[in-house]
Amino acid sequence: MKSATWLIADCHFGHEGIIRMCGRPFVDSAGQPDVRLMTQTMADSWRKVVKPSDEIIVLGDFAHRMPVDQLRKLFASLPGRKHLIRGNHDTKESGTLDLAWESVRDIAFTSIDGARCVLAHYALRSWPGNRKGALMLFGHHHGRLAGNSQSMDIGVDVMGWAPVRLNQIKQRLAQLPPLVDLEGGDDFENDGAKP
Repeated sequence: MKSATWLIADCHFGHEGIIRMCGRPFVDSAGQPDVRLMTQTMADSWRKVVKPSDEIIVLGDFAHRMPVDQLRKLFASLPGRKHLIRGNHDTKESGTLDLAWESVRDIAFTSIDGARCVLAHYALRSWPGNRKGALMLFGHHHGRLAGNSQSMDIGVDVMGWAPVRLNQIKQRLAQLPPLVDLEGGDDFENDGAKP
C-alpha cells in the first residue's frame, strides 16, 4: 500500500495558554483550560489517521512548555515519518529540536500528491511558482491571516484537531478568493522578478 502525506501545524502540545489565546474548546467542567484533554484529543486524532509508513509534515509549533520527558514520550507514540518545518516555539531549549525528526527545515519546496508546494511556518505573500499554481501552506497565525486560492493557514485552529491530506486543504482553498498577482503582469512564463 502506498504511503500518504499528511500535514499539520500549530499543535502546541502541552501549551495551556494557547487554549485561552485561541479559544480552543479544551476546557474542564469549571471552564478552565485542560491541556491534557487538548494533547490527548490531538494525539488520538493523529493516531487514527496516520500510519507508521506515512509521511507527516509539521509546519511548526509542535509543542510548547511541555516537560521534555513527556514531549519525548508523546513524540515516540505518534506514528509516521515525522518532518518538522521549524516554528517560533520549536527550539533547542524546548526539546523539540532534539526529537528524532526525519528532517528539520525552515522552509520546504516540495511536491505533494502531484502539486507543487511551499511549506513554511510563516506565510509568504509571494513564493516561487505562485504564478504557475504552486501552493503556499503555513501555520503560525492560528486562523487570523486570510488566505487565498493558493495560500492558507493549515493549522489545527483552522483545519481541526487532526492531520490533514492535501485534498482536504484544496477543498478549503477552492472556497477562498483568487490569488492577486503582486507583480501585476501577465507574463506567466516569467515566474520570478521582472527584468
